Amino acid sequence: MRASLDPSPQGTRGRTRWIAGLVLILGTVLSACGVPHGGNAAPSFPGLSTTPVTFRGDGGVTLHGTVVAPPPGRERRAAVVLLHGAGPVTRAEYRNEAEAFARRGIVALVFDKRTAGYSSFHRSYQVLAGDAVAATRALRSQPGVDPDRVGIWGLSEGAWVAVLAANRAPEIAFVITAGAVGMSPARQQAWSYGEFLHHAGVSGSLDHMMQKTGVRQVVGAGLFPEADYDPVPSWEHLRQPVLALWGTLDHEAAPRESSQVIQDALRRGGNTRAAIRFVPDARHNLHVSANGGFDRPYELAPGSADLQATWIKTGVATGSTRPPSQSHPTSAVTRLAPYESPWGQVAAFALFALAFLGHPLVAAARRIRRTPLATPVRRQARLLATFGATSVLGGVVYFFFLVFTAANLIGPVIGGQTIPWLILHLLAVATLVTTVTTAASAWRHRHRLTTGDRVHCGLLLAAGTVFLPWALYWGLLGS
Repeated sequence: MRASLDPSPQGTRGRTRWIAGLVLILGTVLSACGVPHGGNAAPSFPGLSTTPVTFRGDGGVTLHGTVVAPPPGRERRAAVVLLHGAGPVTRAEYRNEAEAFARRGIVALVFDKRTAGYSSFHRSYQVLAGDAVAATRALRSQPGVDPDRVGIWGLSEGAWVAVLAANRAPEIAFVITAGAVGMSPARQQAWSYGEFLHHAGVSGSLDHMMQKTGVRQVVGAGLFPEADYDPVPSWEHLRQPVLALWGTLDHEAAPRESSQVIQDALRRGGNTRAAIRFVPDARHNLHVSANGGFDRPYELAPGSADLQATWIKTGVATGSTRPPSQSHPTSAVTRLAPYESPWGQVAAFALFALAFLGHPLVAAARRIRRTPLATPVRRQARLLATFGATSVLGGVVYFFFLVFTAANLIGPVIGGQTIPWLILHLLAVATLVTTVTTAASAWRHRHRLTTGDRVHCGLLLAAGTVFLPWALYWGLLGS
């Protein structure tokens, strides 16, 4: 799931402006990460042809794709199905790869990933593997394709799916993976957050929150689909020839660890037709990089397509067998302790909403009934509600913004912290200070407070008290 976000809107107009700004930022992110549309457009390389295809995926879902083929020849050709990485990916994103195969005499099928049953919070790799098997069968029936030489290619999440599909369908002739991950998705994602944050100069509490607290909470809340998936057994059962590739600038798949885990699994399974190779100066998706693997150019790394095409045709894998260095090892994502339960988070949010967000409503209702909070306490209570609400809402929004942008967009960094995170620190401190000043004011003027005043102040002070451990847990008060 990389621009700064000020998480402290004030008032209705401020909230509207910041919501609009967030939408604009997310739109920019999606545009920057996306690719041109037009899966059925004419190929950019002369002589290639495209044919639209429709087939039934797992559960009878209709899927649409495009076959990109070289000029017709006398012999039937090898062919490959391209499988997507994570996200709602369309065939357009892999058009460059498809054309690269076709230019080298290999037919390629790209298709739009299913939307039924696939989202940020729900997916099944077995279902996606069913789609992949259906795609290979559709490709085998295409004119000019040798049905005995149809294989499968998968990037990242697609690598997990490709191996599952090959386990299920022995007729799949070969498997190519790019940026395959050898550990659970949760463990890999936590490591990747660290890579991008460290590259940006982030350290301290934000780094810990994203790699540890945040991932564990998202997994515990059931918001991370297939979080604990173990890819090792499927690699152990893989019998087809396999070419596993990683870019030497891959900061998403933990390539040194993943390649070793996968190589060991293949060896245990007795697969003697496996080649492990590393593409120089290529990032996670085997594209070039001008920023050490932390950018997103849409251009294939030199030699990558030739390596794969040669292997498909001859079984000979050229290229480097030396894995890249890895700045830090991955770490297991531990289970939440009972006191960390997501239900505890829900309870805290409910209290914050009732006290902080509910304060303006209660204050308005009391003004209408002409029973406002006692004047000496009113200002402190209003500040506590304002700082508390912006701290909590800002923290939640910023966290999910980092999750959905995979920590790629974080904004300027000062002293190891992003500007939004520093603002959240200040808001958290202000919340605690106003909790103390509100309590002191209420105590000094306790004889002037009505029963309603005491209930109102008590609720705010309870929320301010709970805010302290909550902010410490999420790193809003850490260095």
